Amino acid sequence: MRKEVLKEVIVSFQRRELPQVISRDLRLPIDSGKIVTLVGVRRSGKTYLLYQVIKELREKVSPENIVYINFDDERLEFKKEELNLILEAYRELYPDKKLSEVYFFFDEIQNVEGWEKFIKRIYEVETKRLFITGSSSKFLSVEIATALRGRTVSYEVYPLSFLEFLRFKGLRVSPTDIYDVEVKSKVKKLFEEFLIWGGFPELAFVEDEELKLRILQEYFEVMLFRDLVERFGLKNLPVVKYFLKRAVESVSSPFSVNNVFNELRSAGYKVSKDTLYFLLDAAESVYLVKLLEKFSRSVLKRELSQKKLYVIDNGLINAVSFFKDRGKLLENLLFRELLLSYGKIFFYKGKKECDFVAFKGEKPFLFQVAYTLEEEKTLKREVGALIEACNFFSQKEGLIITYDEEKEIEKDGIKIKIVPAWKFLMSS
Repeated sequence: MRKEVLKEVIVSFQRRELPQVISRDLRLPIDSGKIVTLVGVRRSGKTYLLYQVIKELREKVSPENIVYINFDDERLEFKKEELNLILEAYRELYPDKKLSEVYFFFDEIQNVEGWEKFIKRIYEVETKRLFITGSSSKFLSVEIATALRGRTVSYEVYPLSFLEFLRFKGLRVSPTDIYDVEVKSKVKKLFEEFLIWGGFPELAFVEDEELKLRILQEYFEVMLFRDLVERFGLKNLPVVKYFLKRAVESVSSPFSVNNVFNELRSAGYKVSKDTLYFLLDAAESVYLVKLLEKFSRSVLKRELSQKKLYVIDNGLINAVSFFKDRGKLLENLLFRELLLSYGKIFFYKGKKECDFVAFKGEKPFLFQVAYTLEEEKTLKREVGALIEACNFFSQKEGLIITYDEEKEIEKDGIKIKIVPAWKFLMSS
């Protein structure tokens, strides 16, 4: 019976017209000879990246040579020993086809415990044309690094960048468009939407704000129950919910497990610090939050220093909190964009603090984020912090990114550009 359901799933997908796909900046290799692995937060667009590849494939191979299985499908609650039924079902459908010529796409395969042995066997015995996705960095770092090491090429998938968001909104821009008054007006309006509601692809096509909020709350609930509670076997749901809410409300600030521990104890909850540290690690592993290390040339000091917490998308902040601090929303947004552009980022803390130090190779780029610099004391504070960081890293220029202010300052031999976030992101 299970095999018959699989046949239905395989054939119905092969005959189905795929939805329209708007291209993302990430391009996946088709015939790399490796297991192409996508990992990232739920609803970030991993499935549509697979669709993008499948659409390209359909132009040059028969649909019968493509197998797509979504392990979130409630009809397919597999145990690891049943995974081979996929190959058996395909062979019965197409006895003349060689498996070595078939492309397999396995979406959210981490739902099946022990999946990695099945994938390893297919790769070594049947075909090198494998694409898999998962929603946990543990999926990337543990299973893949052990059972599949050397056999994969891995990509992290995040919600839309601002330029991708503009594309999803039907607006393709070039750096020179900042001089077009009409385009600039549209970009600024869309940036305001992006700042508040974030970049989950589905939301780019939703206009109603109440519906947006409901969708984001649903995303959060799925992450909470499926990715955290079920996967990690968490028991004390009120503690988990409170902890995550406090984490989200701490966006762009140092996050203290100690403080949350004391709050929970005061409220009468019995919980250990080890449990809370485990929760924080779990929340990061499913891409709900990211922790930013303080820069140090010592790896040990980086590991031991208190880290700042960011949320993977601004929309999730609004899903769980009545969050009104636009300055912190702006900083969180810039964190995500710099993460996409640079990959290796830290914050700097000496006598003063610089929000972001981003590296391309060995070269550091220094960024300060301030919603507005209208008050003289704010300008003085942000400029002073950036100059200290520039001197520490022996750099002659830095950026202050604002909501909508622009000018240049030179002080103590350091050139400081003040740039609106929307403009900076158009050129990044």
